[in-house]
Amino acid sequence: MLTDHWPLLGLRLHTPRLELRLPDDDELAALADLAAAGVHEPDRMPFIVPWTDQPPARRARSVVQHHWLRLGNWSPHDWALNLAVLESGRVVGLQTLAARDFAVLRQVSTGSWLGTRHQHQGIGTEMRAAVLHLAFAGLDARHARSGAFEDNPTSYAVSRKHGYEPDGTTRHAVRGRAVTERRLLLTRERWQQRHSVPVTLDGLTPCLPLFGLPDDRGGEQPDRGRGREE
Repeated sequence: MLTDHWPLLGLRLHTPRLELRLPDDDELAALADLAAAGVHEPDRMPFIVPWTDQPPARRARSVVQHHWLRLGNWSPHDWALNLAVLESGRVVGLQTLAARDFAVLRQVSTGSWLGTRHQHQGIGTEMRAAVLHLAFAGLDARHARSGAFEDNPTSYAVSRKHGYEPDGTTRHAVRGRAVTERRLLLTRERWQQRHSVPVTLDGLTPCLPLFGLPDDRGGEQPDRGRGREE
């Protein structure tokens, strides 16, 4: 089976409402369709790379190409896990967990987007909770980083709900103008104090070497982080 060679295909993250996993071909097409339909207001750009400024067809194609690119370039020293977010079996958005030199730094970053019609329903908070649980409970991360532009209060609010704290600012040139990103940092200790969404991880053990971590548990031992965290 393909999962024998690429075990990330068997990784599943579950919250009370959501399932996060690598998309199959039909789900990837659904993600592309969501992107084509829009993920934010046209007068605002929440991304450092303004990929959503492309026409709808090119925007959709870029989602497919980026997914394939990240899988093809995957390395234990530089990885980005782009997970489709499903609610009741329907694709609603994308949640990314990424890191470089994770085995040494134990630090991850997150990014995400939701189709416009799925926003402001608490999904963003729950899907972030899923990948934070993967990072801290599953992969033994020490820090998680995120950021949001000053005109993106929704993303900033999601981070603050999970216990992120201010970590300075960075200036970027986006659409030909200067914008300020508010950086945010979540420590393992803060996550342990604040996390409240129950999350289940399945299929993690065989994936650990792909994240740069040893799989030293062997046999049929349960996955790290498997089961519900209250």
